[in-house]
Amino acid sequence: MAGKVKENAKVLSKSLLADGIFDIWLETGIAKDAHPGQFVGVYPVNKATLLPRPISICEIDRERSALRLVYRVVGSGTAEMALYEEGDYIALIGPLGNGFPLDAAAGKRAVVMGGGIGVPPLLQTARELHKAASVTAVMGYRDSQTFLSEEFEKASKLVIATEDGSAGTKGNVIDAMREQNISCDVIFACGPMPMLKAIKDYASAQGIKAYLSLEERMACGVGACLGCVCKTKEKDHHSHVNNARICTDGPVFDADTLDM
Repeated sequence: MAGKVKENAKVLSKSLLADGIFDIWLETGIAKDAHPGQFVGVYPVNKATLLPRPISICEIDRERSALRLVYRVVGSGTAEMALYEEGDYIALIGPLGNGFPLDAAAGKRAVVMGGGIGVPPLLQTARELHKAASVTAVMGYRDSQTFLSEEFEKASKLVIATEDGSAGTKGNVIDAMREQNISCDVIFACGPMPMLKAIKDYASAQGIKAYLSLEERMACGVGACLGCVCKTKEKDHHSHVNNARICTDGPVFDADTLDM
């Protein structure tokens, strides 16, 4: 896979998907080498903030050389992104991270599981998995603002869980799996850490292979801040301790290698 590059990406469109959640399409050569599960680093205009903000890739349009980013405004960096309009330029670096090993699902029953802002990176994953596997998307939301659900319905069978019960199964993605009696051979997941731990435990108990994206915990995305270290069962060959940096060693990990 080609290495990461830094360039200025042109804003093609921007819209609001749900409360505090924005959808932006960018024209960028990074799209040609991007892979489902990877992310880009977005450099803020404010020079006092030196590190790029990692944002997962929601959709890849290689024909248009375009990437779709769906993000929640949670701090100054993403608040700045929400101000961009069509025609503006954003400094990016990418593609970053290792992405999901889609070949692991070839000819199998795959489930993509997303929670909250962990939902977006599973859309391109579901679309590309659909070419070689049977795919079910199990998406978890807080309430009835089920952003991207229409796109998931076109790419896969969709099952929804909401915390307040306003749509789909009341509860989490594991509750939805059990209620709908969904079985599979492999899981690809992204979301909050408690959700990922529950998926790891569920997959282990059911004998299912699982790959987890831990990108929610990243800070800089380029290995500079050391703020995204996670515990692993194997020792890192550089530091000789049971740690890995999510942004450079991940964000996707085989669940069996993680100590959660």
